[in-house]
Amino acid sequence: MTKLKLGIPKGSLQESTIDMFAKAGYSVTVSPRSYYPAIDDPEIECLLIRAQEMARYVGEGILDAGLTGHDWILDSGADVVEVAELVYGKVSCKPVRWVLAVPESSDINSVADLQGKRIATEAVNLTRRYLDEHGVAATVEFSWGATEVKPPRLADAIVELTETGSSLVANNLRIVDTLCTSTTRLIANKTSWQDEFKAAKIRRIALLLKSVLAAASRVGLMMNVRKDDMQIVLDILPALRRPTVSPLVDEAWVALTTIIDEHVVRELIPELMDAGAEGIVEYALNKLVE
Repeated sequence: MTKLKLGIPKGSLQESTIDMFAKAGYSVTVSPRSYYPAIDDPEIECLLIRAQEMARYVGEGILDAGLTGHDWILDSGADVVEVAELVYGKVSCKPVRWVLAVPESSDINSVADLQGKRIATEAVNLTRRYLDEHGVAATVEFSWGATEVKPPRLADAIVELTETGSSLVANNLRIVDTLCTSTTRLIANKTSWQDEFKAAKIRRIALLLKSVLAAASRVGLMMNVRKDDMQIVLDILPALRRPTVSPLVDEAWVALTTIIDEHVVRELIPELMDAGAEGIVEYALNKLVE
């Protein structure tokens, strides 16, 4: 049987990726002693790979597809197909940033001040290109981890990935510049992308994962409304499209169903009740195909 070899990012994105796959309908189970997660799709074979290495293995055809950050695609220089952008992370559903950071007391205030300095980072190639673009000569050293603790004794500055900036603040570091903003991508090997079976499988995964992320910030609302009050309620509702209106046994009433952004619900429900809506039910969404 032909199988799609799919890379699951090991590390900070692992848990959120597996949770996203679960909402998409795929059960992925990771054994602590194995790098081959089980998945309830016989046409997919999973492999746990660090996001930093994913693009290289996909580009070389060892994997057909995988999930990794756009930053690691740039850093590796891998020639892959970017199938879908998936904006999610360890902490929030926001893009992450690679930033240049220095100790609060440092006299480094711009990239030009890095001339002759030492920089620690995991994104070595990304950092070297950034320095080249600004005509700055500095030593860039690969950091195996705990990069935030290296300045000022082991490095003058760091280039580090941040989602909220809290870790930098906790280590008394300040951001000098942003090198790039990155989101997670579903990528494919170019040869695999030409294979009818594998391309169809990858497209299906992309569709389902995107539908999970689209649903993450939205909820469904159901309510009963008198026909006489329906237009007032419709004017209040911010719908994905126009709400669904269904007849009820009592011909004087209808049922409305709609999808809205979750952050407006607390303000909206009291307004709907004042407009005559009754039996309001809010429910979570697993997928939203737009």
